Amino acid sequence: MKKMISWNVNGLRAVMGKNFMEEFQKLDADIFCLQETKLQEGQIELELPGYHQYWNYAVKKGYSGTALFTKEEPVNVTYGIGIEEHDQEGRVITAEFEDYYVLTVYVPNSQGELKRLPYRMEWEDAWREYINKLNEKKPVIYCGDLNVAHEEIDIKNPATNHHNAGFTDEERAKFSRLLDSGYVDSFRMLHPEARDEYSWWSYRMKARERNVGWRIDYFVVSEKIKEKIKDAGIHQEIFGSDHCPIELDIEL
Repeated sequence: MKKMISWNVNGLRAVMGKNFMEEFQKLDADIFCLQETKLQEGQIELELPGYHQYWNYAVKKGYSGTALFTKEEPVNVTYGIGIEEHDQEGRVITAEFEDYYVLTVYVPNSQGELKRLPYRMEWEDAWREYINKLNEKKPVIYCGDLNVAHEEIDIKNPATNHHNAGFTDEERAKFSRLLDSGYVDSFRMLHPEARDEYSWWSYRMKARERNVGWRIDYFVVSEKIKEKIKDAGIHQEIFGSDHCPIELDIEL
């Protein structure tokens, strides 16, 4: 059984000062993926005995960025998706293992007034193409902050958020299209009716206290290995970021 964790830490240095190491050790994952590390190389030295560490940094300082820590050494690791305009922000790490791929991804946010939605749509098409090529070779598991609440059940206030970044028809349709090309949303597959299960809350209006949230962090798994998924959960009890960690347990 492999235990995998994904967490958008919204600034790793900030969460290091809170509870990161404690939670990291408690969770004891085989593979631990981070998004929004907001780091440049050399800004942090993490002591993680027993783990191989891989980092992808944005060109712009203090922005975006991903990391992947794994007990088993991958066969190969690559950074980005091989398209220069999409690879400036440190958004993707691909770890290839003998029988599968694991990726950490931080999908671009469409931003206020949807000013980045056109870019997001281009990203989505490039991402789907990239993932599908990998999936032809061996099964894919990708995780991270996908910046989309897929269905109305995945967000507290669907009506008032309908045209906001992360819940536009365009973003949701792209995610549907990706799933339709051969993948499952692991949490929703196991918990089709689960409500109030969110992974992100605004810092405003005591949203987390009131559980007014969005489920925008996912483990997406190739359909061809979906029967190997044993559990998928959301660690709402873990604080430190505006996102909480999510988990996938899979028999590989």
